[in-house]
Amino acid sequence: MAKTTKPKKQSSIEETLWDSANKLRGTVESSEYKHVVLSLIFLKFASDKFEERRRELLAENKEKYLEMKEFYNMKNVFFLPEESRWTFIIQNSKQNDIALKIDTALHTVEKNNPSLKGALPDNYFSRLNMDVNKLAALLDTINNIDTLKDKEQDIVGRVYEYFLSKFALAEGKGKGEFYTPKSIVNLIAEMIEPYKGIIYDPACGSGGMFVQSIKFIESHHGDKKEVSIYGQEYTATTYKLAKMNLAIRGIAANLGEVPADTFGRDQHADLKADFIMANPPFNQKDWRAASELTNDPRWRGYEVPPTGNANYAWLLNMVSKLSENGVAGFILANGALSGGGEEYKIRRKLIENKLVEAIVVLPQDMFYTTNISVTLWFLNKNKKARTIEINGRTKSYRNREQEILFMDLRQMGEPFEKKYTQFSGLDIKKVSATYHNWQQDNFENTYINTAEFCYSASLEEVIKKDFSLVPSKYIEFVNRDENIDFDDKMKSLQAEFVELLKAEEQSKKELLEVFKTLGYEIK
Repeated sequence: MAKTTKPKKQSSIEETLWDSANKLRGTVESSEYKHVVLSLIFLKFASDKFEERRRELLAENKEKYLEMKEFYNMKNVFFLPEESRWTFIIQNSKQNDIALKIDTALHTVEKNNPSLKGALPDNYFSRLNMDVNKLAALLDTINNIDTLKDKEQDIVGRVYEYFLSKFALAEGKGKGEFYTPKSIVNLIAEMIEPYKGIIYDPACGSGGMFVQSIKFIESHHGDKKEVSIYGQEYTATTYKLAKMNLAIRGIAANLGEVPADTFGRDQHADLKADFIMANPPFNQKDWRAASELTNDPRWRGYEVPPTGNANYAWLLNMVSKLSENGVAGFILANGALSGGGEEYKIRRKLIENKLVEAIVVLPQDMFYTTNISVTLWFLNKNKKARTIEINGRTKSYRNREQEILFMDLRQMGEPFEKKYTQFSGLDIKKVSATYHNWQQDNFENTYINTAEFCYSASLEEVIKKDFSLVPSKYIEFVNRDENIDFDDKMKSLQAEFVELLKAEEQSKKELLEVFKTLGYEIK
């Protein structure tokens, strides 16, 4: 009997592109070639859209308008002069000066489209001195992508998202700050429901929070025209990534005039946002000198955040930006849940001001840059009883001013890329449904405290715990060691360690005395 062979698995567009991009390794660092690949994908997409619009004008007998940018911009299409078009790039892909031609193309696209100001790499390809043959092979691979083939599938957005996540994985610890894992962003979006109003991210990275917000709106049949997006990013190359990431999806955003430090140069000083989504750098040190920003209006009513850790500076920056009914969902390192000093005073005041709505601990290994367990914080400027309409449906909220919801998701998630964890769709649905059931006031959506998962703590309980926001101090755990006070346990372990060191030192002294009595001298 003839042996049957399994059909070879066909690589996806993303995998094919990734393999092609990897051929650039050696001459270009991974932190550099993400800008190479993503810039070329952007150029191919912009060119395909341009050619599609060009064909429309020809079909409408409007040949005289073919080189007038206004007739492209009116359809949200970028105008591309001839030297910026993909056909020109491909025709010259085997030439020794192809890198210069790509730089010229990107520069010309940006110059002719003001909305792309500051978005595209400047004189990037020429200075990288890439192998011409490898660059040509990458161009050929990208040339095979029909970016307009399936508008429902958002091929370019999908490829872009895939590459951002792969680059974050490849760059590892300390490098992938530009990307927040998609399942975490999806969870935040499902919980705060950014249907309508102003969305803000003070550390927007490559713009993932904004992209998932728009996807949330579209998947729930909302209108993305009813939201305005504002953000800020410090790193220049990441700022460009964000602008490209949003541009390929037709998302208008104000990311500030230039990349800049949110603390030192707040480009949205007077902004009041309805929704804030953020993943600021964890435990950022030296974010200000001792004499700087001490009278900043963002801390008004609170202690000045400590110089050695920016966690609470990010937190207060977001508090200052919330509108009167604003909601924020953001990520902080677990240390922010129970720190002392100025952090304790700020946290206490936030709780007393009834701003903290929910604290959600995430599993380990969800981030590509760190394996520590981190926390989602949800702040709400209006925890009172109220009724609002969201996307055509009425929601009645309970008065939760005197309560905080704690959730522990460390037993959730599924394996991803072998050593990482991500939330499944069912995980996200369960967590967001629990949160909304807790918020809402009707018989259909009943909330129940659940061991090892969630607990609604009264303000009195939080005060008794000295304003600690560590979920394990409130959630009931059964037959597991989580049902302990970790702060007290750590103090106890430290005390035991000190006693062990003392005992060891005493044993050494006694042993030396024994040797001396036997006539041995130990130096």
